[in-house]
Amino acid sequence: MNLRLIGLTILIPLVGMTSSIVYSEDWPQWRGENRDAVWDETGIVTEIPESGLTVNWRTPIAGGYAGPAVVGDRVYVTDFIRESGDPTNGPGTVNELAGQERVLCLDASNGEIIWTNTRECKYQISYPCGPRATPTVVGDRVITLGAEGTLLCLNRHAGEVLWEKNFPKDYQAKTPIWGFSSHPLVEGNTVYCVVGGPGSIAVAFDLETGEEKWRALTASEQGYCPPTLIEAGGRKQLLIWDADNLNGLDPETGEVFWSVALKPNYGMSIMTPQVSGDLLFASGIGDVGVLLKLNEEAPTVTELWRGHPRNSVYCANSTPFIDGQTLYGVDCKTGGLRGIDLESGERLWETFEPTTGSRRMGHGTAFLIKNGSRYFLFGETGDLILANLSREGYEEIGRFHALEPTGEAFGRNVVWTHPAFADGQCYVRNDEEIISISLRADEQ
Repeated sequence: MNLRLIGLTILIPLVGMTSSIVYSEDWPQWRGENRDAVWDETGIVTEIPESGLTVNWRTPIAGGYAGPAVVGDRVYVTDFIRESGDPTNGPGTVNELAGQERVLCLDASNGEIIWTNTRECKYQISYPCGPRATPTVVGDRVITLGAEGTLLCLNRHAGEVLWEKNFPKDYQAKTPIWGFSSHPLVEGNTVYCVVGGPGSIAVAFDLETGEEKWRALTASEQGYCPPTLIEAGGRKQLLIWDADNLNGLDPETGEVFWSVALKPNYGMSIMTPQVSGDLLFASGIGDVGVLLKLNEEAPTVTELWRGHPRNSVYCANSTPFIDGQTLYGVDCKTGGLRGIDLESGERLWETFEPTTGSRRMGHGTAFLIKNGSRYFLFGETGDLILANLSREGYEEIGRFHALEPTGEAFGRNVVWTHPAFADGQCYVRNDEEIISISLRADEQ
């Protein structure tokens, strides 16, 4: 894990030497350093005070579902300033809007905007408030993907464009009804993207130049799931879940190692497939889910069980979390957080407390991040929650109302953005502002 040195005190007595070093993790991409929603920093609150948590700053921004990325003393986030068009949400409504898509770089210490990259953009998508994909920061570059398929590689210090791609223009990729949403993945000198178009569901680009390295796969739609790298069967494998199949590819060439049919309703392959040991889980709306065994000797898989209406959890907005033999995830149909026995798919419990608050509501949402033995959950009501999760159930330790839910979905107000955790802080946004909340125990 890459760690950022933020403090160093060395005391050298006459004999011996002691040192006190404090480290802080970055959150440079979707779900953190390793894309696993694990935050390893220590010295973090173990309870939430009745008076609430300390908010360091609030900075006005415009609309978007894209979560922030944090590297060093900089925060990166994207938004959309609407200039014309009807923004009313509807699951099957395609809105035509005109405005500006922006990439913003903020000072992590005070929220001041350091630079902004702005471009005119027209939307023809459903739920059109703004971009969906979290920026990916690597070295001196930041990679962003807009809702209409503009892929940008920017200098992260100044914001100038180093190279760019347009998926509809360059690959004849039709914009998905809910916009391009697959967070770009960088490994070494390669940028992996879910693109779309014939033979180009997955495309690998050179990080330095933007040149295409390879393209692969054809499907009915590209889906919304981000590319994921794993190691199994003695090989690195690139997981691409399109609207029809979950695929394992050679990340060097795009060769398809294996493919398993997994077709959720409405093309909604969304969650990041989760790996625990030699087990691989993915699920989506329509009671569509599978648990696969990653074979040890070769890059192949064996199916262990399939989802049905009375087992598992069927995820949409949020990615589930595997902890030992238990899977925790939010069900798309009920909106409840469930505990699932991973090996059998048996449902252990369900609660609505961290998602919709009290009762069943479709597409209820909470994002799960593990810190030590506890979890932070950011619920659609705008609450940051500290809780224990176990096979026995959900135990809430405390919550803090961080943001107002500024988006509308299915007749209720929601905030559907994944937070970032770095340097003892939680960074999270809605459609009006991005804020920094201190989670250091000594700052409460």
